[in-house]
Amino acid sequence: MSAAAGVSVECFTAHRRSLFGLAYRMLGSAAEAEDVVQEAYLRARAAGEAPEAPGAYLATIVTRLCLDVLKSARARREAYVGPWLPEPVPTGDLLDGEGVPAGYPGERAGAESPAARMDRVESMSMAFLVVLESLSPLERAALILRDVFDWEFDALAAALGRSPAACRQLVHRAREHVAARQPRFRATEAERRRLFEAFLDAAARGDAGALAAMLAEGASATPDSGGKASAARRVMSGRERITRYFIGLWRKGAGAITRVASINGGPALLIYEGTRLVTALGLDVSPAGIDAIWIMRNPDKLARLGAALPLPPSRGLSDGRA
Repeated sequence: MSAAAGVSVECFTAHRRSLFGLAYRMLGSAAEAEDVVQEAYLRARAAGEAPEAPGAYLATIVTRLCLDVLKSARARREAYVGPWLPEPVPTGDLLDGEGVPAGYPGERAGAESPAARMDRVESMSMAFLVVLESLSPLERAALILRDVFDWEFDALAAALGRSPAACRQLVHRAREHVAARQPRFRATEAERRRLFEAFLDAAARGDAGALAAMLAEGASATPDSGGKASAARRVMSGRERITRYFIGLWRKGAGAITRVASINGGPALLIYEGTRLVTALGLDVSPAGIDAIWIMRNPDKLARLGAALPLPPSRGLSDGRA
């Protein structure tokens, strides 16, 4: 049978966004996710016959390719200069039309509920992706397929090459680990936006007291430069240290061109030098306040984002609004 008997171009295109969302959550890298999805397409096109459930078939290929990538990623992470963060992506890259197409195990019926959408938004937040990094590759795959894409355990077992009972254990361990490192209650989208705007306003005014009051107990700020841009080389913690850092950052960057965009499920400040995106800054929040601040400075991880969100009309860093 010819290669054309495999998954058709039209079928693959219908599933591509969900496959990218799966691969990105697994790898924390949009560039690697695109490579995996493209490789999955080539393998699916070369299949001997068209699968009965193309969604599950394609997602299984993507999952197994991601597991292979993750085996080599650990060594790269250990050699990485400074703290590591996932590559930031525009929210629309994952959420616009990402819903589960026909043929996926656990396919959603009808319109997505607000709670389900919130779960998907949370599953692409920097905080959640960073926690995923601490899981084993199999735990990560099991948790994403089960809790984000609603797969049944029999389908998980087939994809991961484990028994359904073993998959239940993987999901259980992963959920416990995530719960121990994430706030019990999540902030609404409105609360995220309100805190983000208040944070920018206080930093622009140099109001240390207002900034400190927004930070939750145990808040942290994580810069990622990969050693390729100026940035702190360690995670910052403590209200006083974080406050000093951001007031200094705003003073140093006065006059820079900025815009606000939705990145990884929440508002983020993008800072440009000339026409080049040099910094992306976002917050992860809970009802207790700002839990984590991420500052992406690695130019390799900003290239794709900068191309997707080119320079807007000039706007000063002092007001921090698009």
